[in-house]
Amino acid sequence: MTITADDPTAAAILAAMPCYPVPPSGGSPALDGLRAARAGHGVAVGRDGVMFILRRPWLALDVPVTPRIAAYLPYGSIGEPRADLRCGLIPDEHLARILDHFRGALPNEAAAFVLWCETIRQFAVEFPIIEEATPSRLVYRTPVLSAGWHLVCDIHSHGTGPAFFSATDNADDTDATKIALVFGRLSDPDGPETVSRLCAGGMFLPLPRSPFAGADDAD
Repeated sequence: MTITADDPTAAAILAAMPCYPVPPSGGSPALDGLRAARAGHGVAVGRDGVMFILRRPWLALDVPVTPRIAAYLPYGSIGEPRADLRCGLIPDEHLARILDHFRGALPNEAAAFVLWCETIRQFAVEFPIIEEATPSRLVYRTPVLSAGWHLVCDIHSHGTGPAFFSATDNADDTDATKIALVFGRLSDPDGPETVSRLCAGGMFLPLPRSPFAGADDAD
């Protein structure tokens, strides 16, 4: 079941972020429907905490957002966390192409997007229009996606500097659902430095591994 409300404001809030009590059995048509959905999101409330559930054609995410609730609740368990790429891992040749592009832009910063088409189940790399690029600043445009295409990774470089997420990155990523990566120290002989995160529901979540096939585990 879904919690409902007669008050228009409360109803609008619940429509924007549905809330599902977990039955003792652990499942319900509403929860099962959300977890199987092509796209959607909501929160499940169980005896062991609150789970944020998000579905996109390329991503299935279940992440606990509170610790176990101390009070007695006659609910079931929210279940195990998951963060699965429905689109699969990105072919490593795309990563090689992106790094070549970043090194070619040195000493300036550069950017790339990894897109995925759910109809043909293929990835593509798009290098965005750059409005300003220096060794310490980058302004670029997010691509306009055709029907069926989804932005999976938003990637930029810090040239020869260290890899980190800036305050500007944090502001840009807060309302997004995507994998964000920054590559730095691109001229180092030991290879680039990388930081990565999954942006979803206003949270910045660690990646359990690189989204690229054949790459090392994510930082």
